[in-house]
Amino acid sequence: MVRKRLRKVALTVFLVIIAVIFIFPLLLTVSNSFMSEGEIEENYRAVYADSVLSSNNTGARRFVNLKLIPDEVVLKQYYTVLIKRIQFLFMFWNSVIIVVPIIAGQVAVGSLAAYAFSKLRFRWREQLFFVYIVVMLMPFKVTLVPNYIVADRLGLIGDYRAIILPGIFSTFGVFLLRQFMSYVPDQYIEAAKIDGAGHFYIFSRIVLPLVKSGLAALAILVFIDNWNMVEQPIIFLQDAMKLPLSVYLSNINKGAIGVAFAASTIYMLPIILVFLYGENYLVEGIQLSGIK
Repeated sequence: MVRKRLRKVALTVFLVIIAVIFIFPLLLTVSNSFMSEGEIEENYRAVYADSVLSSNNTGARRFVNLKLIPDEVVLKQYYTVLIKRIQFLFMFWNSVIIVVPIIAGQVAVGSLAAYAFSKLRFRWREQLFFVYIVVMLMPFKVTLVPNYIVADRLGLIGDYRAIILPGIFSTFGVFLLRQFMSYVPDQYIEAAKIDGAGHFYIFSRIVLPLVKSGLAALAILVFIDNWNMVEQPIIFLQDAMKLPLSVYLSNINKGAIGVAFAASTIYMLPIILVFLYGENYLVEGIQLSGIK
């Protein structure tokens, strides 16, 4: 019993340390967003210094001052981001325009394809699903060039559809929802067929309500993945005003590091809210899907 308690305490302490390591950068970003430019420059002077030695030539090494509590709470950075720099709001809505159709499309397409792979019987079903898995395991850089060639042939370069269409037909959604639908008993399907129900009725009235946690998990994962996309907009979008916030964020801190902290806080706020709202769905979805 003593050994079990010690192991439990040690595991708890280890997990707390890991949680603090992951949460600390977020807390630091939020706290720095409320600091004045002078305080931030003083805390991070070593980052911008030409030398790691202090200016008084004492030979003492300078370090960054990581503070979680500002000396004075300042909202000027948020005013600059939300009011003075209107580009930030443009890029924010650019991200929404890209991400929302991808989420809706991938949930719709993925659920239909997953129903076919899990509940319909047709020739070469397992082999075709294996191809889906192979495509899903391919690195993103491998499919980027073929996507660009197809988009160029269709005249979609510079258009949001060059990013949205490949995102909608991603294989990940099919894989995730197929794992969920495999847990739906086939007896439900057979009973509905005996009562005269067709596949659309079975899919919409029986299967989808039983896998709503999987749909929510897929929507959350797709949102997080595409909200942070960088490579696709850089390659497919030629107009700088069409770029999403994830790309624009790297250029917003020129000459004002405090503004960068404020913009980063606003940028990660939707992800945090979505995760907190759908945490239970996400955990249940990952457990039932068998994803490690």
